[in-house]
Amino acid sequence: MISNERAAELFRQYRATHDIKIRNKLVENYMYVAEIIAKKFVGRGVEYDDLLQVASEALIAGVEKFDPDMGNLFTTFITPTITGIIRNYFRDYSRSVRVPRKLYSLTAKVKTTINEYYKQHGVKPTVKQLAAELGESEEDILEAMEYKSPVSLDSTVKGEDSDVPLYEVIADDRNSFDAFDDSESLKTEIAKLSPTEQRVVDLRFVKGKSQAEVGKILGVSQMFVSRAERKIVDKLREALVK
Repeated sequence: MISNERAAELFRQYRATHDIKIRNKLVENYMYVAEIIAKKFVGRGVEYDDLLQVASEALIAGVEKFDPDMGNLFTTFITPTITGIIRNYFRDYSRSVRVPRKLYSLTAKVKTTINEYYKQHGVKPTVKQLAAELGESEEDILEAMEYKSPVSLDSTVKGEDSDVPLYEVIADDRNSFDAFDDSESLKTEIAKLSPTEQRVVDLRFVKGKSQAEVGKILGVSQMFVSRAERKIVDKLREALVK
């Protein structure tokens, strides 16, 4: 891992020479950021390798356009950039996925049959019963039951006061500050936050709780947590780019 000062020097050299070796050295140095962010989105319908490829391409593009003299650390610049590109990828992916018509139709029939059977008998039908009722093989029934349509991270859910993006309320299974472990300044700035803000950071970003979960723990609304989170991020960003 090279220091921030050395990285800034290499960025300046690359902007002056466009030497691919320098670019590759920078990409290699910051690849861990792409890996961490890609892992954040695992388990949401896209394989990790595909996510890492998207994140890596965003990282390369970021290295090529980053200007160290603008006053930002590269990690501060590239993290929201990669995150935004992955979110766009999910949005486009959810629009482009096309399910075989038979599977889509059978999935709807299975759901309807299960609901009707449950209303009549108080229990759900077995796969064998569903296959007999619908005239399909048990394998096809199982495939239909296991099918889940992809969900866009840009879709909204009902919040306390208004609809909010899905990605804001889902839990995060990683430490969102892992990418900045080399920055003591970040830890210093977090220590300057109020006790409540530090608690939000710990629950939301370190322990990976959703905004709704954090709200329940702190006895506040999800919207309060959402606003506090934005304020915290703005505070840290402002402090770190000075």
